[in-house]
Parts: sequence; C-alpha cells; structure tokens
Amino acid sequence: MSQENKDPLLEMYIFETNELIQKLEEIILESEKNNSYSLNMDEIFRIMHTIKGNSAMLLYDNISLLAHSMEDLFDYIRKCKPSNIKYSEITDLVLESKDFIRVEIEKIQMNNEPDGDAKNLISKVKNTLLSLKGDDEGTKENCLEKKKKPDLKQKFYISSLRKTSPKIIMDNEQNHPYKVVVKFINNAKMENVRAFTIVHNLDVIVKNISYVPKDIIENEESIKEILENGFTLYFESDKPMEELKKIINRTSCVESVQIEPVEETAAKQVKSITPDCNENVENTNSSHNHITSNILSVNVEKMDMLMDLVGELVVAESMVTGSSDLNGIHLENFNKSARQLRKIINDLQDIVMDVRMVPIAPTFLKMNRIVRDMCKKLSKEVELKLIGEDTEVDKNIIESISDPLMHLIRNSMDHGIESTKERVAKGKNPKGTITLTAKNEGGDVFIIIKDDGAGLNKISIYNKAFANGLTDKSIEELSDKEVNSFILLPGFSTNDSVTEYSGRGVGMDVVCKNIDNIRGTVSINSVEGKEMTTIIKIPLTLAIIDGMLIEVGNTSYTIPTISIRRSFKLEEKDLIIDPDGNEMVMVRGECYPLISLYKVFNEETEITDALDGIIIMVENGGKSICLLADQLIGQQQVVIKALPKYIKKTKGIAGCTLLGNGNISLILDASALIS
Repeated sequence: MSQENKDPLLEMYIFETNELIQKLEEIILESEKNNSYSLNMDEIFRIMHTIKGNSAMLLYDNISLLAHSMEDLFDYIRKCKPSNIKYSEITDLVLESKDFIRVEIEKIQMNNEPDGDAKNLISKVKNTLLSLKGDDEGTKENCLEKKKKPDLKQKFYISSLRKTSPKIIMDNEQNHPYKVVVKFINNAKMENVRAFTIVHNLDVIVKNISYVPKDIIENEESIKEILENGFTLYFESDKPMEELKKIINRTSCVESVQIEPVEETAAKQVKSITPDCNENVENTNSSHNHITSNILSVNVEKMDMLMDLVGELVVAESMVTGSSDLNGIHLENFNKSARQLRKIINDLQDIVMDVRMVPIAPTFLKMNRIVRDMCKKLSKEVELKLIGEDTEVDKNIIESISDPLMHLIRNSMDHGIESTKERVAKGKNPKGTITLTAKNEGGDVFIIIKDDGAGLNKISIYNKAFANGLTDKSIEELSDKEVNSFILLPGFSTNDSVTEYSGRGVGMDVVCKNIDNIRGTVSINSVEGKEMTTIIKIPLTLAIIDGMLIEVGNTSYTIPTISIRRSFKLEEKDLIIDPDGNEMVMVRGECYPLISLYKVFNEETEITDALDGIIIMVENGGKSICLLADQLIGQQQVVIKALPKYIKKTKGIAGCTLLGNGNISLILDASALIS
C-alpha cells in the first residue's frame, strides 16, 4: 500500500486479518494432530466470525462469504458434535481458505481489487457441511438452536444496522433487559469500528439492541462521544451476564465493561430510548469487570525512523565528545555531563532495540504447515519439534529468515528424511523427526535445523562438484566440512531430476544470499546415514554494532567486534611465505592466510611490511584469516549505513558509518574477505 494512500481503518483490517489467519493455521494444524476441535473450537469460530464481520463492513464480499461458510461449518461441528468428522479433509479445506484470504489481503495491500473467485471454495465447504449432516434432518433440529435466519439477500451486514432503529421491547419474560457501558483503552484508535464490532458480535444472541451514539460508522464525530462517555448499549437477552461480558471482551482494546440488568420500572423508561438519543451516559467506575491492555501496536516504519534517529544521536554524541576543539583541555564538569549523556543514550538505544525485538515463534510455527503438506505429498511420516521459539530477534531479521528456513525444512523433508519403508529397513523409527531450535548466545542468535534422515553423501557431492569444475583436489584432500559447503554454491544440486521441491539448485543458494544480507553465516554438519544439521548464525540486530576502528593509509575502516578473534604484532619467526609467494601467519601452531588490506583496497601507505603493522585475526563460518592494517584506532559503537546505490559495490565492504570527527569509515565484511 503506498504511503500516501494509507487508510487507518484499512491498515487495521489488513493487520488483524493477517494475524487471525496465521493463528487459524496454527490452531487447525494442532487440532488435526489431536483429532479434536474441543480445545480450540471457540477460538476457530471467533476467528471466522471476526473475519466475516470485518470483511463485510469493508465490502469485501468474497472474503466475507467464504468466512461465513466456514463459520457455518464449525458452528454445526460445535453444536452437533458429529462423529463422522474427517479431520484431514477439513484441515485441507481450512488451509485452502486461509491461502485464498491471504492472497486477497496481499491484493489489498498493493492497492488492487481483491477480485478472487471464492465460489468453488464455498461450494466445497457447503458440500462438506452436507456430508456431516447426512440425511438425518431430525438430528440437526435437536442440536441447532432455533433462531431467525439472516436475510440471504442482504448484501452487507452493516446495512441492517443502518436501516433499523430498534427500541427495547419487553415481549419475553425469559429475556432480561440490560444496560452495558464499554470503555476502550487510551489511544486505541478507531473506537467507532470497535464499537461496531461489539454490536456485530452481540447481534446474533440478543434481541432489540440499540446503542448510543447511534451513527458509529457514518459519523466520525461518534469517536469523540465514545471517548468521553463510553459506548452504551441496551438490549434483551436470556444469556447470563458473564457470557455477555466474555463476548464483549473479545473485541480488542476494551478496557472495562460495566453491565447491569435494568429494573422493571427502569425498563419502561428504556422502552422509549432509541439510538437517536444524545443524553450523556453516567460514567461510573467499577472495580470488577475491568480488563486492561498494556500492549500498543506501532507501525514498523515508525520504529525504523526512531531507530535511525537514535543512530544519529549516537553519532552526534561522538562528534561532540570527540571534537578536536577539546584536545588538551581539561573540563571536569563537561566530561561528567558527557558520561551521563552517554549512559542515557545507551539506555535509550537498549530500549529501542528491545521494542524492535519480536519472538521467532510465528516464523517457526509456519513450518508446521510445510511439514504437514509435504508429508501428504511425499507419503512420509515426519514430526516437527520446536525448541526455543520464544527467542527474540529484530523485526527486520525475522522477515529475512522466513525463506531460508522454508528451504531448509523442504530440503530435510525431500532429501533428508527417508520413506517409511527405508527407515524401517535401516532399523530407524518409522516416523522421522526434524528439530528446529533457536537460542541466544552472546550478541548472536543461532537457529539450528536438524533431521534424523540419511545425511549428506560425501562421494555424491564431491563427484558433482568435481564434474562442475568447483574443485580440482582429490576427495582425500578435502575435509567433510569443505565437501558439505559445496551444496551452498549457486546452481548446485545432487538431484538428477527436477521435482516440485528440488533439483533446480536454487534452494541453498537462496538460503546463503538471504543470510549473507543480514550479516549471518551458514554451516553444515552431517553424519551419513544418521543425521544432518544446518546452523544459521545471525546478529540480534542490523542497525548498530560494536566495531573496531583500524587505519590503512589515510582511510579508516571498521571491523565488527564480533568477527575479531585477536589482534597482535607479528614476529619474524611467525611469518611464512609459501612456494607461490603468499604470506601466511603461524598462530599457536596453525597457519592462516595473511591479507594486506592496502593491496585489497589500493591504499597508499608507508606500512607495507607485515612486521611493521598490526595483525587482526577475523573469523566467520568456522574459517579464519589474518588482516594487515597500519594501526588500531579504538573500539566504539557505530551506526551501519548502506552504501549509496550509485557507488559500485566492492567485495569485502558491508556498508559505511559516520565517525565522531565527521569522517566516513567503511565497514569490512569478514565473510567476503575470507571467501
């Protein structure tokens, strides 16, 4: 959706619908595993009901009608509890409906008309409902509540509320008159839409409903009245107060609900009250029925802007405290204030970083769908285990790891886990297991995908790599890790034929590109015939890093501290030159390649001898090299800025940052330098 055409109501609809359909997928997959809807039935029904109402209000008929048909299906299952439920068939139907709604929502986000045809899907749902009902109409009569059917010719749910102005009528002794005052939390936004949602949810179980203010949809001024006086409803119902409160509290951002029966004398007065009354509703506080919400939804673009401003604040503070005008001047009070400012900025930075952190659970839970669908198509039995799904990662990083995880899970399902017959023949559990783990370690997050399948065939991978000219060494000269790393190269695949899931050699390439883009690494371990483990290492955040400033000639470079193993002055006995003239450094009995940064970046410097400069050992993906620089300047936090598009991207440069003295420092990419 373009920035200039954003509609708050539409944004809220898109956000809530996406949340609801994702929650629906999780619930329906869990219910299929348990062969029961009993624990989740109310939640499933609520999701369908909410999507139906919200979509109808915004005139998205195809989504609304599909959700309505699904609501009818689960309403029957909830009330009649049929014994002939085919859980797998209904799950397929729900997932297909969820995918349809997701595609339509994506169209809305792109400012396109959601014009998908849901007729076939609705027909499938109705046929499933008919098959559950069977031919016994008497059973249906017994288990379904007799209530007035909605007018099928009515196009929009909202129209009934616009056309009628019902009064409260005491025509049934079993129905009791109630008065309800609903308050919303501060800054809830769109209070009139939330009020409409309450009316919509109650409309199916109460009679003679009226409310103040009356024009909650047509008149934006109704928001002000709701904020000042609350949203007041009058209706009759045979339901207990607790159940009515529960239904009202389903609407998001409700702060308090005050519900009270209307006495017979007061009820006669209520009879004359219609929705066009404008009298103020008495605001009474109640200690009970009070529900608070401490969660505030914030647009991610605003969080990005806030993060940028904090980054600029970090740079500005460095420019002030590191100004050359202060050289040689002792300012005790200034230094004290500067330390306090640095502490406040650090605290602010930590808070902003914490706000941007989101659990990785939703991304992990999406993998259940992939495993379930592939199990059916590949005729395999596989269980997905999730560990550490409450681990939190920066919002931007979450968006970048979804595709890599999907490809890795698909690879494990297609390449790794054997068929049931093969597993039984090998003496394995007929059901395969894929374990998806997330954990924090230092300033990084590790995501580990492990399967108990066939592992990697080292000979097959080597033969393919050798045939493609990727190596000229013998298999004996290569370690297992080096052979495994071939599958990460673009276009590499050991499958001889192309299938729906593999054979094109693009999956692992996508994984590497996406992980590289967020400064992460991928490594693979495998035990042939037993298991394969893929380890993804990613930073907690992309915006601000701790860096070590170095100098090469007249240019400053920054190396992320997390990539540095050690720095030292080189002794002559530890400098080795191989037969090809390449310099090597001996460190604690092991040899590492030495890269002179002045050669890599064509810098003019007086320090060209490795013995005169400083050596920095960097590590990435289990590999290490030594870098030659003129000198170390010091460690400081830096704000990462992307290189402008008009500057040709140079291998070994990850971005740039602005230093306290106003100069620009290029940030080195350890992964690219090592490769």
